[in-house]
Amino acid sequence: MKITFVSDYVCPYCIAAKAAMLPALLPEDTVEWLPYELTPETKPRVDTYHDPVRAKKWAETLVPACKALNLDVKLPPKVIPRPYTRLAFEGYHFACDHGLGEAYNARMYDAYFRDELDIGELSVLRALAEEIGLPGDAFEQALKNGVYTEKQKELNAYTHEVLQVKGVPTIFIDGQKVEGGVYTTEDWRKLLRDAEEAQKAQGAFCSADGNCGF
Repeated sequence: MKITFVSDYVCPYCIAAKAAMLPALLPEDTVEWLPYELTPETKPRVDTYHDPVRAKKWAETLVPACKALNLDVKLPPKVIPRPYTRLAFEGYHFACDHGLGEAYNARMYDAYFRDELDIGELSVLRALAEEIGLPGDAFEQALKNGVYTEKQKELNAYTHEVLQVKGVPTIFIDGQKVEGGVYTTEDWRKLLRDAEEAQKAQGAFCSADGNCGF
């Protein structure tokens, strides 16, 4: 199965969905990670740490889910205001070109929600990149020089305009959108099994010469 996972590093529902989904995947499953900047740089950043409404909602929905997944996270993290994530995503593209996209992805979520680091700062991103084995000087220069800026703009526009994503996480299994919610790993196993069965059913056919197959 191909899973398209649209997310932002500062979205707590994304880290919970990611942690629940990954153990449910089979070796032949693939995941495409696409960016969705919750706060574009044209808009003011928000303070999630001092937001009592948000904190109450997370306490009721996310905290129990994260505990069940053994996620060591701060909800909300004490990073004020919430960072822009364009640079972090550009760093992801650099990491992918160096074969460390998955490790970078995981470190970004942990850096923000566990370590309470400002992943909007280039110096922080460089230190995290070096931590997972990326060349710090090349990483910093690529982000300073905007090597991946256009790619990030195109992908962010794709998730907004083509996929019509309105919030994250938004997840597609072989092109079929998964409805939002806080899922367990067993929920994900069922979603993937159901999608596989639906795919098989859609592939059933009988041709004009009388042959039937999948």
